[in-house]
This record gives sequence, structure tokens and C-alpha cells, in this order.
Amino acid sequence: MTGAWLRGLLARRPLRVWGTAAGVALTTAFLALLLGFIATGRANMTARAAASVPVDWQVQLGAQASVPAALQAIRAATPIRAALRVGYADVAALSAVTGVPGQTTTQTTGAGKVLGLPPGYAAAFPAQLRPLVGAAQGVLVSQQTAANLHVAVGDRVTMTRYGAPPVAVTVAGVVDLPAADSLFQAVGAPKGLAPQAPPDNVVLLPRGLFDSVFAPQRLARPDTVREQLHVRLATPLPGDPGRAFALVGRLANNVEARLAGSAVVGNTLGATLDGAREGALYAQALFLFLGLPGALLAAAVTLSVAGASGTQRAGEAALLRVRGAAEGLILRLGAAEALTVAALGVLSGLGAAALLAPGVTGTPLSGTAALWPGLAGLGLALGAVLLPTLSAVRSSTVAAQRQAVRRSGRPLWQRLYLDALLLVLAGAVLWRSAAGGYQLVLAPEGVTQASIQIEAFVAPLALWLGGTLLALRLLGALLRRHVLQALLRPVSGRLSGMVAAALERQGGVLSRGAALVALAAAFALSTSAFNATYNDQARVDAILTNGADVTVSGNAAAPAGSQLPALRRLPGVSAAQPLIHRYAYVGADLQDIYGIDARHFTEVSSLSNSYFKDQGAQAALAKLAARPDALYVSQETVNDYNLSLGDSVRLRLLNARTHAYGVVPFTFVGVVREFPTAPKDSFLVANAAYLAQRTGNPLPEVALLKVGGDPQPVVDGARRITQALPGVQVTDLQGARVRVSSGLTAVNLAGLSRIELGFAVLLLAGATGLVLALGLAERQRTFTVLGALGASSRQLGAFLNGEAFVIVGLGGAFGLLIGLGVAQTLVKLLQGVFDPPPEGLLLPWAYLGALLISALASTLCAVALARRASTRRVTEVLRAS
Repeated sequence: MTGAWLRGLLARRPLRVWGTAAGVALTTAFLALLLGFIATGRANMTARAAASVPVDWQVQLGAQASVPAALQAIRAATPIRAALRVGYADVAALSAVTGVPGQTTTQTTGAGKVLGLPPGYAAAFPAQLRPLVGAAQGVLVSQQTAANLHVAVGDRVTMTRYGAPPVAVTVAGVVDLPAADSLFQAVGAPKGLAPQAPPDNVVLLPRGLFDSVFAPQRLARPDTVREQLHVRLATPLPGDPGRAFALVGRLANNVEARLAGSAVVGNTLGATLDGAREGALYAQALFLFLGLPGALLAAAVTLSVAGASGTQRAGEAALLRVRGAAEGLILRLGAAEALTVAALGVLSGLGAAALLAPGVTGTPLSGTAALWPGLAGLGLALGAVLLPTLSAVRSSTVAAQRQAVRRSGRPLWQRLYLDALLLVLAGAVLWRSAAGGYQLVLAPEGVTQASIQIEAFVAPLALWLGGTLLALRLLGALLRRHVLQALLRPVSGRLSGMVAAALERQGGVLSRGAALVALAAAFALSTSAFNATYNDQARVDAILTNGADVTVSGNAAAPAGSQLPALRRLPGVSAAQPLIHRYAYVGADLQDIYGIDARHFTEVSSLSNSYFKDQGAQAALAKLAARPDALYVSQETVNDYNLSLGDSVRLRLLNARTHAYGVVPFTFVGVVREFPTAPKDSFLVANAAYLAQRTGNPLPEVALLKVGGDPQPVVDGARRITQALPGVQVTDLQGARVRVSSGLTAVNLAGLSRIELGFAVLLLAGATGLVLALGLAERQRTFTVLGALGASSRQLGAFLNGEAFVIVGLGGAFGLLIGLGVAQTLVKLLQGVFDPPPEGLLLPWAYLGALLISALASTLCAVALARRASTRRVTEVLRAS
């Protein structure tokens, strides 16, 4: 009998079976892809964090430590790829005599650092050194040191040693130290006592020369010469950044324990993984904020599809009872239907997820990502089918039929004004988070435990629920006949009064359908708006890092601005602007200073209002252009030197004519928080013309290019033009996005966007079309009888259009309002993923248009099917039902 029952369901109730199975499949596939996305994102975070570290460990050896013993301890603790000895020495000063005979000048710096690099160091740790001019081996000086001393290849640099006479070496090349912060970290220094910036003056020597030069200083001042082991690990890391961080920390502790305190591990890899943990938690927050509502909505659509067949199930249960079927048999038939729906839904959902996973997440669907969604789909199918079946069995008994029918009053939540309370709660939580001091992710530095603030979910959840309940309350008010009649007149014409009366009696069913459509529309709008805002901010962040679509970065010895006319003529370049990037001393602190043409800078780059304190970007540029000596200073510098607006700031800058630092006066006009290509901490922004005049050097170091189309031909052309300039780099916006992507971007938010936005279209189409179609199918007998009594197709259409207008039109309108509120809440709560924070919400109009088209198409299909079904003969419909 079970087989016959299932064959009958598939033949007579296909929409009910396949509609519920489609909801289960949608839920299963959505959850599977989201879990796969999270797992892949975490693995990408860990891999990207490990790849970005120039040296995994810097092991500082104590005075009594033995290098062979330290190497043995490291190899015993974990597999390694490389471990090389690097010497560090402090010098009191560096000096150089440059110029032609008879016109020489002497430059002298303050204290500096000298490193001794062993053979093969550049190959083992390629991210540490970037050759600019001359040789890549031998005696090398850093770019800033070369600028300070005004030395080039072949010049002599004198190092003033501690406890030993000065010694001179011949420069073989000039290099950049991209990872100077970690290279010169104070290994083992207490937090807060470590130097805040790497040294300005650095000389690099071959290890043999270093040992011979600093042997006397080691004897006289052993505290000024140190030894480090730079280590590259070969340890397989877990995919989760938190677990990888804990593992690397345990390994470092193991090495220190084996060496009994004679060495300290500078765990750069652990520090980087520590930062990646925050990105992993933000990814989980995105899953909960953006993904979980979609899964719950898919489940709600499934339950609504199954619940829309309640009248059919009650009739079937009553008919089976009349024919002598026991309650257990009816429940077994319901269980068979549930298992069939589960098999169809779970298998098709997991199959779809397995096909989509490589393209969406970048990796095949794992067993873990398939197991839990499969179990969730099974539970959803059992609940969606068995619960309505159990309700139908109980309602079909004689005792149930004898119960008195009572007029239902207002629901309890309406009498308690739960919707208003939830909205007030959402507003209060959001206000508290906006007041300051709020952190969604708690990942204390160096602590393995990290967590997400659970109360952060109160605001969006309360807004979802409160907005939906308020929509239900307003829908109830709109479904009153005198109000609904006016709303239905455009779609139902002269029959609007009759249609309004019919729909008023179906208010509960229509309100639930409209609420489901509202939730689907809100989910689609909130996720798409958040993703669009994030993508736009990722572009802004890339511009903040790169400066423009294409940036040509030179140096003092080879300024890229010297080729600006040729770069401006490249095909595809729509605008080009120079950018001066030099260094200035604020007191004893060396900082980056940028010179721009304030009137034309935004032709190639974009500035957010959040970059400047207490004023917008345009006002800041106008103030800069109005005064030649105007200077914008970072907040950290303002705090350190107690500056006030209007103060005179005297900076020391290198003069190109005298090759010495001279004092240049500026006027402090405002605070700049961030600026394109500038570092995050301390920097200065001034007028390029004033900088060029006062330093005697009109050639800008950087050229910013605005590109109208594909940037790659411009990048290739710029490299050809600047190939004769040593050390010049050409970067584009896409490369900058990959280089500086936050932990969250490493998760590939584009993949999450494709998952959410694709399923949002399906969910909205299902909520509008499928729920409407099932509701109309329940009333098929009514429409058929009306047709048999002489109602015209136009008159039947008035009823169908009216129901579609209430469910889709009113539900969608409420959903848009809820979605806008939720999107704004998500952007506010997830500001930790934005750098800088967005100025406003960005709406993806093209995607919203596609959503509208899909909703209208599914609605028209449902109405068309109902129209065609209403033309069937009355006897045929009565027999089928």
C-alpha cells in the first residue's frame, strides 16, 4: 500500500512533493556551500598568512648559547626548511664623504644597525631584500641610508664602532628592506619597551666581513653585538588560523624549553597567524549574519510549502479514516512521504552543492561540509511532512470535529506589542554599538582563546523579527475591506470590493504568505546591499594602498615623475598626477611626507571623507590648496607633539642642492587619518609645489595613473618606459587588492556573495511563485466553480491578481523596508571588516532589478497556472480533490 500511496502522490500531488523536496534541496545545498566556504576561507587565511611572513622565527641567542645546540633543539622540535645565522651590531654613527675633489661634503647620521648575512640568505628569505641599485650581494645599504648619506655604488661609508676605531666599507649596492619592522624586532623585549619603528640607517655586510669587522667590538661591548637564527619552518599547519597559531606557539615554547632559557624565539609566524584569527572569526560572523538567515528562510519556505497543503492532508486523513485506516497507518504513509521528500531533497541538494563547490569555494565539497547539511535536510523533511500529517490525523477524529468553533481574537504578540518592543531593543543595541568601544570580534593578542560577541546578533535578529511582526500587524490592517478595496482597484477593477471581501476572510493565510515574501525580499536586499558596500570598500581600500589604478613608484635616485609626460601618453591613460614621497624629521622622528597637487589630485585617486578629521575630503583639499605651506599631520604626531591648529611646524628635509637636511617651516591646518600610499601610523601631507621649491628637487618620486579600461597594457607600457630606472616598481589596483587583502578578503567574499545572491534569487522566486501557486491550488475548486457559474476569465483574473498583489506586492514592499534596515545594521556592526568604514550604504541596482524580474516571473507563472487550472471541468476537479 505504501508504494501505491507514493505513486499516487507523485501523480496527483506533484507540486506538494516536488515543492517540499525543492525547499529541502535548497536548504541543504545552501548550508553545504556555506560550510565549504568557511572551511576553504580558513585554510586560505592560514596559507596566506604563512606565505606573507618573510622569516617564520627569529631565534635570539643569549651570550652563553651554542649555535649547534640551538639548531639541534629547533630540528628536534619541528621540521624546518632553512636556518641561517644572522649577526646584528649597533654602531654609534654612519658617515660618508661625497662629491668631486674640491667640492666634497660630509654627511653623518645618528646611531645605526649593521647586519651580517650568511651566503644564501637572499635565496632562503627572498622577501627580506629587494635590490634597487648595483649588486645584490656584498656591502649593501638601505634606501633610506643611501638618501641620508647621499651615497651611491662605489662610495665609502664609515661605521663608528663602540669600543673600536671607525672602519670604512665600499658600497656595492642599494636595497629596500620591505620587512624592516620584523627584521629589527626586539626579540624578547617586554611589550611596550620595544622600539616603535625600524632604524633609519642600516648597512648589510657579508657574514665573514661582519665577523672580522665587529670582533673587536664584541670583545669591548658584547651587549652591542648579537646573534640570531632565522628559521623557515616546514611544519604542516592546520587549516584553522586559531589552531595554527596555537601549534606554532607550542613549538616555539618547546624550543625555548629545550634551550633552558639561553634563547628566545621571535615568533613572527605566530604573530601573523594571531592577526588572521580575527579574520576567521569575522568570517564566522558573516556566516551567522548573512548565511544563517538564508538557511532559516529556505527552511521556512519548505515548511510553508508543506503547510500550504494542510487542507489536502486533512481531507486525505479523513478519507483514509472513513475507509478504515488506523492512525498508525496514516502516520506510516506520512513517514514514507517524508522519507521520499528527504531522499529527493537531500540527494539533489548535495549533488548541486558538489557541482557548484569548485567554482564557488575553489575546492571540492568535503565530507564534513556535506554531513551536517544532509542531517539538517533530513530533519527538515521529516518536520515539514510529519508534523502537518500528525495535525491532519488529530483534526480528522470525531472528537476534533465536535469541538466548538470560536472566533479568534488578536494574537498574544499583538496584544503585548512584541513587534514594537523588538524594534526598540534593536535600536538600543545598535545605538550602544555606535557609541564607541564596541568590538564584534574579541581576539586578545597572544591569547589562544578568541570569541565573537554574542550580543552583536541581538540587533539584526530583533530587527528581523520585529520588522516582520510589524509587517504582519500592518498587513492585518490593510486587509480590512475598506482599505484593501482602494488598494486593489488598479489590479481588480470594478470587482475590487468583492475581491477585498474574499481576501479579508483569508487574512491569516495571506498574511503568512506575505510575511514569507517579506522575509525573502529582506534577505535578498540586505545581503546584496552589504556585499555591494563591502566590494566598493575593498576597491577604496585598494586605492588607499596603491594610490591609483596604476602607480609607478620610484625613489630619490630614480624618480618615476621624470617619465610623467611619457606615461601620460600611454594608450588607456585618462589622467596622470605626480606624487612626491620623501622623508622629514619631526623632532627626532623620521616620517613619510607626501606632496600633492590639491586641485587635481582627485583626478587620479579617490579620497574618503573619513580620511580627514572634522572635515570632508573636498574641504581638506581646498584648505591645502589655499595656503602654500599648509600641512596635514597624522593624529599620532599631533598627540606626540601636542600640536594645535595654526601652529608652526618646523621640519627637517633633505635639500637636493646642499645634500644636507635643512629646516622648512609649515603651518598645521588639519589632521589626516589615512591617505593613498601612506603608512598607517605617522605621516604628513603638504603641497607638492612648496615641497619642490624648499627642497630644490622638482622631480616627484611617484606617478599616479588613471586608466579607462584594462590596466594591464598600461602596466606593461609603464614598465617599458621605466626599465632604465633602477628600483622603479609598477603596480595596479588588482595586485594591490591581493597584496593587502584583509583576512576576510582572503576568505574570498566574492564566493560568499555568489552563494548568497544566487540563493536569494531562488528563495525570493520560491517564496513568491511557489507559495502563491500552492495557495491558489488549495482554492482551485473555488475558482473552477466560479468559472462553471459563468465567471469570465477577466473576472477570475481579478481574484487571482488580487491575491498575488497582497502576497507579492505588499509583502515585497515591507520586505524592502526591513531589508534596508537590516543592511544598515549589518554594515554598522561589521565595521571591523571595512578599512576605512563606508560613508553610506551602496545599493546594487542591477541585481535588485534581476530580483524584481525573477519575482514577477514566478508570480506570473503561478497566476497563469491557476488560470489554466480554473478552466477544468467541475467534476474532474471534484474527483481529483
